[in-house]
Amino acid sequence: MLKDPLRYSIPLNWKGCECMRIIVDAFGGDNAPLEIIKGSAQAIKEYNIDITLVGNEDTIKKVCAEEGIDVDQFKIVHADSVISMNEAGTDVMKSKSDSSMAVGLKLLAEGEGDGFVTAGNSGAVCVGATLIVKRIKGISRPGFAPILPGMNGYFMILDAGANLQCRPEMLRQFGLMGSVYMEKVMGVDNPRVALANVGTEEHKGTEVQQESYKLLSEAPVNFIGNVEGRDIPENACDVLVCDGFTGNLILKTYEGVAMSFLKKIKGILYKNTKNKIGALLMKKDLSNMKAQFNYNDYGGAPILGVRKSVFKAHGNADAETFMNAIRLTVQYIERDVIGEISNSLTNLKAED
Repeated sequence: MLKDPLRYSIPLNWKGCECMRIIVDAFGGDNAPLEIIKGSAQAIKEYNIDITLVGNEDTIKKVCAEEGIDVDQFKIVHADSVISMNEAGTDVMKSKSDSSMAVGLKLLAEGEGDGFVTAGNSGAVCVGATLIVKRIKGISRPGFAPILPGMNGYFMILDAGANLQCRPEMLRQFGLMGSVYMEKVMGVDNPRVALANVGTEEHKGTEVQQESYKLLSEAPVNFIGNVEGRDIPENACDVLVCDGFTGNLILKTYEGVAMSFLKKIKGILYKNTKNKIGALLMKKDLSNMKAQFNYNDYGGAPILGVRKSVFKAHGNADAETFMNAIRLTVQYIERDVIGEISNSLTNLKAED
């Protein structure tokens, strides 16, 4: 069962007396820069960390002045442009190499920070993390790994869009990385790793799924076999392994069905006076259900497989959501997830 990461302690210090340094793309996301700056200010207060804001310096200072936020608590690095949500991910390396995201990732790669957080373009941060920050030695491809709520906790999808086509060896690595993250950051004991497939039998799926099943069965993870789509919401596993094409379809369908379902419930509850009275009687239970499916508590998804901590916050992140993305980044660094992934790869090679 998934523990609540919000209950986990956050380190008060990092490497002795030095504070952990988090680089923030201040202009990534639908609500930037206001909500990003507010969330960053809250994170400094809550987690005792240093934050570097990357973006237009004049705008950052103006927002802080208007909101009564102490600008001196931040280090600011100027960036000339922003990569928008509708631009190609590869633009972060080309026409938008001077964007707040690209500049932030370069600072991370150069050792000017311990982690990086953005609510910006998902494709761009995956490309930038891979080509600027670089992969962990031995990792074929980094993966985008969002956490989704289920009926009895939360689970990870890996990959959810970074790699549309995957080889079996890549899926095995996704299983390893996802297992490490769920244990070290999300607090899951012996995470259950499963392969997304059209049936539970070992022989189901294409040659890729069949070979991946074999490799995951032999990998040092708690592999429980195949999982069908209908069982995913019931927390059939803690780490759902799949190629990025399949994972992104699952992610978007899952979110769409959830939003439609909640909209339908709301329509029923407000249909007439009798239903409104019933809604009042069920208010506490309805609030608990809403809280259970509140993704804001888990405000970001890691790009697993790169040399330093890179997190993608929700595109429409508000201050609270972004603060929680920073929290996950801090936990990721403090618990040495990258070192654990490297060790797992070393052990895997020794067994091959």
